[in-house]
Amino acid sequence: MILEGVVTTLNEDGSPNISPMGPEVDTSLTRFVLKPYQSSRTYQSLKRTGEGVLHVTDDVELIARAAINQFDELPATFPASAVAGVVLADACRWYEFRVSRLDDRDERTRIECDVVDRGRIRDFFGFNRAKHAVLEAAILATRTRFLPQAEVEKELDRLQLVVQKTAGQQEFEAFQVLTRFISAAYVTDPAG
Repeated sequence: MILEGVVTTLNEDGSPNISPMGPEVDTSLTRFVLKPYQSSRTYQSLKRTGEGVLHVTDDVELIARAAINQFDELPATFPASAVAGVVLADACRWYEFRVSRLDDRDERTRIECDVVDRGRIRDFFGFNRAKHAVLEAAILATRTRFLPQAEVEKELDRLQLVVQKTAGQQEFEAFQVLTRFISAAYVTDPAG
């Protein structure tokens, strides 16, 4: 099963890299598999350090901003305890991990990870259709380089109806950030 989450790693200068990732997990969450592209900062950090932190969160604005790397300010963090890294202070729960195997023979790598520590900060808020719509829009935003504009816009229109009907303020703002980013991506690269 794919669990949508956020992974933090450390950049070479020690600053946090915050990226949405959908690892393959099982219900025990003692191990999981990440599949980042080799061009991603997460791949580069994990290849260099071999450790990071996976977060489960219901903060879709965080996921949206991480997907397009547009933070007004970085979210609050605190140091991880078992790995060199940071934990997002507003996550629901987190899993500190070490890479046990990294196979980068293909552009999309396969990184097997072992959980070495975990923690819980707060309860998961619950299901909301708008949160899921924002998550899907964030995924679309990361694919503007290879999806046709008409296809993305059609899907955004469908998702916008869900957001209009069921969103709170956080979901509205996150969806707006993503739609602006997507529009700008196709203006910048009209072949997309």
